[in-house]
Amino acid sequence: MQNGQKIGLTVLTAIVFSSMVGAGIFSLPQNMAEVAGVNAIITAWIITGVGILFLAGCFLHLSRLKPELDGGIYTYAKTGFGDLAGFFSAWGYWLCATIGVVGYLVVAFAALGSFIDTPTSIVFGEGNTLWALVGESIILWLVHYLVLRGVKQAAFINLLATLAKSLPLIAFIVFAYYAFDMQTFNADRAGTTLDVPFMEQVKGTMLITLWVFTGIEGAIVLSQRAKKRADIGRATYIGVLFALVLYVAITLLSLGVMSRVDVAALSNPSMAGIMAQMTGDVGKWVISIGLIISVLASYLSWILYSAEVPFTAAKYNAFPRIFTKQNAQGTPTASLLLTSLTVQLCLLMIFLTGKGYNTLVIISTSMILIPYFLVGAYLVKVSFAQSERWSIKAIGLGASVYGIWLIYAAGVDNLLLSLLLYIPGLAIFYYSRYQSRALPKQTH
Repeated sequence: MQNGQKIGLTVLTAIVFSSMVGAGIFSLPQNMAEVAGVNAIITAWIITGVGILFLAGCFLHLSRLKPELDGGIYTYAKTGFGDLAGFFSAWGYWLCATIGVVGYLVVAFAALGSFIDTPTSIVFGEGNTLWALVGESIILWLVHYLVLRGVKQAAFINLLATLAKSLPLIAFIVFAYYAFDMQTFNADRAGTTLDVPFMEQVKGTMLITLWVFTGIEGAIVLSQRAKKRADIGRATYIGVLFALVLYVAITLLSLGVMSRVDVAALSNPSMAGIMAQMTGDVGKWVISIGLIISVLASYLSWILYSAEVPFTAAKYNAFPRIFTKQNAQGTPTASLLLTSLTVQLCLLMIFLTGKGYNTLVIISTSMILIPYFLVGAYLVKVSFAQSERWSIKAIGLGASVYGIWLIYAAGVDNLLLSLLLYIPGLAIFYYSRYQSRALPKQTH
């Protein structure tokens, strides 16, 4: 790869932060208030904060202990647990990233719909109308063209968009801080009005908190494009800490502005409703415009990830060889085309079925559970073989326990759904294996 296409620490951190802080943060107050009271939400953030920092530690230490392994999610699973585990990790992650990309487009047009639609004229609706499909498709192929121009150019545009979307989030935190009322915050801390046991409330938040952190692995996925290996771990930790502070502040401050029941009843993006309560319609506009910028920036990050995974896996013969193709700018063209066509197909299905953003979140998050668990498990394996430092072993064990907890908290239904989506990938895996075995015969 040309050195001019390499990515530095600032841009790498922006990619990690932007991929995490996308659509989810704007709906986070309502999503959390709907399933848990203040006490359960605080507990959930403590569990998630510790777990996600363990996971970030896995990416940091593996990038140092195994510097020769590029691509992260796939190569760690393959090296640690064999070809099939590696493939499942790549396939699950690619589906998570691609379905997540679809969700971003859908929610962006749902936000536009909140401005344009009237009770008698629905133009964009929940991002699932014909007009929404047309608009989403135009953005899909414009971004496809942008990424074809080069990963570095796309990553720099993402940096600018990340700075732009951070301003309304910071403004929300400032206004919520001054509007915060401790009496409102303490009114029903146990969430008794939910009539749900405490641990069930905590479990109910787990897929939500994981969803807003998917993207933590961005620097690892793009590791072979980093200028310095040391930047990979740094970008991951900086991005995670910034995101964690934002998430906790926005969730808890919201519950001091409005009661849990009122926040739970808001339509999404719920941050816009809370901002309107504090500042009137101007605040709602600011948050909604911030949402659209945020979603499109995250969309750009996730397209980069989605295109990178089949490209990396194909180099190890886990995906068909055609996905190793790159253009002069170093963009994996066949892999990008596969991702864009899959997104287009999913958008068409959303239009035909009328499903919305929340359905996509559940499916996407379910697909990432196994890949994240395998990252923690691989650090356990590597640290016991290569390192005498117990701190590294503890990070691997902590991330593995967090991964098991997430699979348990997700529930049987979501786990079965993810397993069903893994099955079609087997055909691709066995075709790729057949192709790699046939290769030596073709070369003689």
